[in-house]
Amino acid sequence: MNTTKTAVHFTDNYLLNPTNPISVNLIGAGGTGSKVLTALMEINESLISLGHAGLQVRLWDDDVITSANLGIQRFAESETGLYKSVALINRCNRWAGTNWKAETVKFEKDNFGRLPEKSRATITITCVDNVQARFDVAEILKETSYRRHYQDEPRYWLDFGNSRDTGQVILSTIGEIKQPNSEKYETVESLPSIIDEFGELLKQSEQEDNTPSCSLAEALEHQDLFINSSLAQMGCSLLWNLFRKGMTEYKGFFHNLKDFRTQPIKVA
Repeated sequence: MNTTKTAVHFTDNYLLNPTNPISVNLIGAGGTGSKVLTALMEINESLISLGHAGLQVRLWDDDVITSANLGIQRFAESETGLYKSVALINRCNRWAGTNWKAETVKFEKDNFGRLPEKSRATITITCVDNVQARFDVAEILKETSYRRHYQDEPRYWLDFGNSRDTGQVILSTIGEIKQPNSEKYETVESLPSIIDEFGELLKQSEQEDNTPSCSLAEALEHQDLFINSSLAQMGCSLLWNLFRKGMTEYKGFFHNLKDFRTQPIKVA
């Protein structure tokens, strides 16, 4: 008789019944980030309707909107020249009555090695387009986790990444999340980050061309029109299940839009 237990990760209790909205740092407001922000609005509205405190999002991006961003990214021609983070957050706040914040700087240490202000958040979501940015975020999260405060204690990191028509989403814990005793499941308190698990592969891919596109047509040569939105929807579904179900059997997935295949990554 097979008695192998299913490995699962139970959501940190603070996310399920918080006193205040859960703080979220969303890093990157481009093709994926702009669509993840829309999904976060939907999660926020749904959580509040269920009696939850909801989310408090801070969007980080120092880039401005150009004509190449129209179509793939969630921007209008009238927003050209504005900061991406400001345009998106203003739109969210007008639509949902939220008080979410925009940062027009990179999420990185300054020249003196100091952490960015407001870098602490319960959940960090990265939608960045280069490898070094992920390593920088990992270093900042590691450092902020050492500075123990109850409010905005870093607990989870959700990373989105893609190439032309493939991508992945990886959920990790920041430190160990205390798990309940369970006779039915094998509980897992620590989920490795994309750096811990795929750091060497990321370094090998660092040589890929990340030159900004000058037009939408050129941008479409670098990535498929719907790779960002399909990743955003599925990745935010993983986040939603952390809140709604209080547990997950999966810590992410690999996604191939070209042949419509998705391979889940199980908690282990």
